[in-house]
Amino acid sequence: MSAANTRTVRRAQAGTTEARWIQWTLIGLAMVFLLLFLVLPLAAVFTEALRKGVNAYLEGLREPDAWSAIQLTLLTAVIAVPLNLVFGIAAAWCIAKYEFKGKAFLTTLIDLPFSISPVVAGLMYVLVFGANGWLGPWLAAHDIKIIFAVPGIVLATVFVTFPFIARELIPLMQAQGNDEEQAAVVLGASGWQTFWHVTLPNIKWGLLYGVILCNARAMGEFGAVSVVSGHIRGQTNTIPLHVEILYNEYQSVAAFAAASLLALLALVTLVIKSVAEWKSEQEMKAAAALPPERPAPAPGAPR
Repeated sequence: MSAANTRTVRRAQAGTTEARWIQWTLIGLAMVFLLLFLVLPLAAVFTEALRKGVNAYLEGLREPDAWSAIQLTLLTAVIAVPLNLVFGIAAAWCIAKYEFKGKAFLTTLIDLPFSISPVVAGLMYVLVFGANGWLGPWLAAHDIKIIFAVPGIVLATVFVTFPFIARELIPLMQAQGNDEEQAAVVLGASGWQTFWHVTLPNIKWGLLYGVILCNARAMGEFGAVSVVSGHIRGQTNTIPLHVEILYNEYQSVAAFAAASLLALLALVTLVIKSVAEWKSEQEMKAAAALPPERPAPAPGAPR
């Protein structure tokens, strides 16, 4: 076979027939785009945060308002992520494992937060729970605060972030099918045992990735939280709102110091995502390498 034919076969196997210079040009353009719009802004955040030294950076994070914003952000994530975890697993299980009327509607409903602006989502809660909203007078009469308080921030965050885990698990569960679950039921396992010993080990890396994405989105949410929080300094400001206030007051070092926490969260998210994808790929390769008569043992099962 000639060299030209060899190159043609390789291009066909790679799924592309473009010349080498075209491929490298496209790769170069993509790298330049990533450098200009992702890497440089990320580096600028840390550069500006450390512009006056480490002491000024730490001082910006030790301010009472900054610490209050960090605590509120963590509290919101601690409440919102487990709620989305339960909903995501339940919704993915229903959609991927069962056929029922309204399945397409449920799938569309899960995508609703992706199609609604976070600001509009926050306004919806204001219309329902605000002082002049549908439930406002009743809440005021019973001294229950939702808008301009922590419950409103949590509700808005849950609404914005609830599709992430479900959307990560649905295609994974659909690709795996339900053969293993049916086999477990035939062998006498209960539904709960089937979930813990069959389904959960198969989705653990996708579930971890979905939780990390959900947590990053919950901690970085700005639009919906900005509407329902009231911007009460030291009480209802999360980290993104705190960054906005400091930047508007020309306290750039303190603002970028707080913003660097979210940037670090983004980097940690990317690292965990890469590890989760690598582990999932390794497990799939190991399972594919086994002969049909020797399937991969379930986690915790005797070898």
